[in-house]
Amino acid sequence: METRRLGSLEVSSLGLGCMGMSYAYGPTDEAESLRVLHRYFELGGRFLDTAEVYGPYANEELLGRFLSELPREQIVVATKFGFRITPAGGDVSATIRGVDGSPANARRACDASLHRLGVGVIDLFYLHRVDPAVPIEDSVGAMAELVQAGKVRALGLSECSAETLRRAHRVHPISALQSEYSLWTRDVEGNGILAACRELGIGFVPYSPLGRGFITGAITKPEDLDPSDWRHTNPRFQAEAFARNTALAAEVRRRAGDRRCTPAQLALAWVLAQGADIVPIPGTKRVKYLEDNLGAMEVHLMPAEARELADAFPPGAAAGERYQPAMLEMVNL
Repeated sequence: METRRLGSLEVSSLGLGCMGMSYAYGPTDEAESLRVLHRYFELGGRFLDTAEVYGPYANEELLGRFLSELPREQIVVATKFGFRITPAGGDVSATIRGVDGSPANARRACDASLHRLGVGVIDLFYLHRVDPAVPIEDSVGAMAELVQAGKVRALGLSECSAETLRRAHRVHPISALQSEYSLWTRDVEGNGILAACRELGIGFVPYSPLGRGFITGAITKPEDLDPSDWRHTNPRFQAEAFARNTALAAEVRRRAGDRRCTPAQLALAWVLAQGADIVPIPGTKRVKYLEDNLGAMEVHLMPAEARELADAFPPGAAAGERYQPAMLEMVNL
């Protein structure tokens, strides 16, 4: 697989988002998830994305089992911290209780993630969400100390504003900024994030580049999702918005048919075509979808084709907010 750079890190041009293997998207199957991870590696993939909050903790533990079977230097691992998580005890599961970007939490989370992943160093350590109660200089300063201690190789931020990114970068070089980006979520083009990344030489890592699976056309009605699936709470998957967004997915499917590729491949090819500094991390927990996604590497869009797709799915085309209000308050800080 071709590679791209995120600061000092060389990564696969198409990463693998691992959240859904353990969290948020309905029932999980550890055996199938491990098959996905092994197949990704067999096909040349070398960039895995996780976070302590995915589970919480379960996804890092899953990756730890996978990583124990491979030469450590052959995989680039990214994980994230930044939430306050109450510990499990008795019959009580670990629970997310808001953001925490404090230096103490950065140090705690790093050590815990190293243990769960079974590695000596984290390649890319993100602040998952900016904590409005903690100056970004303090959060990144503590993360920089982890680099100096040899526990982390490179630093990243997720869903922050352009100004916060600049402030953070002055404390320590930021290698990657992770935010949602796809044909139906193009906020980073208008809020200055993508421009700031390029101004500062920071790589951009789009998560949910397939619109949380909607763009693939595999989800045609709410009943296609398991009752426990978090997407039932997402505004874009509800009522009138769902129906309107189905029309967008149908248009992607039509254009993919013209191109003789799948909707997922076309959508990912468009994101990849936005620049060599962009490394999407589509997630899946099934081998067949992984193989479909990686087929995007063979779909090469000419600039005119990419512009035509962008014009067909302008910013704001998707119906509904991308998060509920409480979660929207955590982005672009």
